[in-house]
Amino acid sequence: MPIFLDARTSQNASYSDSISVQLTDTPQLVGQIGLIVTGAVSPIRVQLEWTLSLQSNVGIAAAVPAAPQQAFPSVTIAIVRGTLSTDTLVYSVSYNAITQVISDVASDYNVPVPNSGQLTYTMFVSTNTTGIFRVGPESFNGAAYSG
Repeated sequence: MPIFLDARTSQNASYSDSISVQLTDTPQLVGQIGLIVTGAVSPIRVQLEWTLSLQSNVGIAAAVPAAPQQAFPSVTIAIVRGTLSTDTLVYSVSYNAITQVISDVASDYNVPVPNSGQLTYTMFVSTNTTGIFRVGPESFNGAAYSG
């Protein structure tokens, strides 16, 4: 039977249009949580959930590529186990850049018990186009279980 270890929330923006941060192709930190897992029995399982709201000032017609070889404007969300965008990738997904509100769920399974007693997860977002803004709300949540 699973044992609940810890749950955390990183709430960056609670309301619509409460921030305006332009996305770039460099991963931007959106949320970070540290889950206390001291005394956990392997395997550890972590469930991660998030919401990210975007606004595009690129019209839909302008966002659709003119030639088939051009990439469709997209937004990529990456979650790593650690604090740097280059740490262990746990989950990555891309959405078209016209998407307004993104809510999704990911899991990290068979996580080794860390010596520090804490698992850190960080959510980054980037885009392959210009004119896409993070506008809120934004939240990143996680819960860890063992056994």
